[in-house]
Amino acid sequence: MNPLDTPLGYSSNFLFVPGTRPDRFLKALDSGADTVVLDLEDAVAEEEKVNARNAIRAAWPTFTEEQKQRLAIRSNSPGSKFYSADLILAQDLSVTCLVIPKSESLDQMNGAAAILPDTAIVPMIETAIGLSKINEIANSNQVLRLALGNLDLQADLGMVCDQEETQLQTARFQIVLASRLARIAPPIDGVTTSTDDVSRITDDVQRAKAMGFGGKLCIHPKQVPIVKATFMPTSDEITWANRVIEADTASKGATVKLDGQMIDRPAVLLARRTLAIAGKY
Repeated sequence: MNPLDTPLGYSSNFLFVPGTRPDRFLKALDSGADTVVLDLEDAVAEEEKVNARNAIRAAWPTFTEEQKQRLAIRSNSPGSKFYSADLILAQDLSVTCLVIPKSESLDQMNGAAAILPDTAIVPMIETAIGLSKINEIANSNQVLRLALGNLDLQADLGMVCDQEETQLQTARFQIVLASRLARIAPPIDGVTTSTDDVSRITDDVQRAKAMGFGGKLCIHPKQVPIVKATFMPTSDEITWANRVIEADTASKGATVKLDGQMIDRPAVLLARRTLAIAGKY
């Protein structure tokens, strides 16, 4: 799947909302979040799974088509007793995007894709097995982007991370590398547990952007504007992207020099993405 084919490939922030809180669905959409993830997994107790699915199903007709394009559903993990019902819900609602937690194999992703042929899939990498299978997961059918489940990955690996999560830098690099090799959209970084520490949130987003991530998972609307502002291209980046597109157009797609550097197809794709994020392409 070409990440340039869908706005989800440009989303810089993914705001989780519990599926059991339909009163928050529209508030989340109005928060400025690029994508709102209606959660059936961690935010929902086992005895509330059915109620969460029913709440999402009941609310769905009330959303506009534009809102539906900004909505994703996070299912329960493959192999769980709730997963099949979650896939049926996603199929019935024709969801634009399905976020699959604890993704661990190509077969899991391709199985979901077979049931949901028109749905973008975002696998969450949050177990040792998932990390070891990251390249095949990234190359599975309909996978748009990868997402890091940083808290679950720490727990699965038995890590005790510092506040900056320096122990997870290798895992982050692997996710970025696998995404680039698979030619899918830049991955989505994990959550920051603080909702009030602006410096902590900003530092985490800046680290994610510097490492090659293209977005971040959010657990509170307060985090959304910080994430969005940090991932927004700078004026210099926008100027560079415009010049690349102009040079590419003038050369009719042939490799061309700009400021002494060769501009090839990857540079053009990066420029297009930069301008798309900035809302100017």
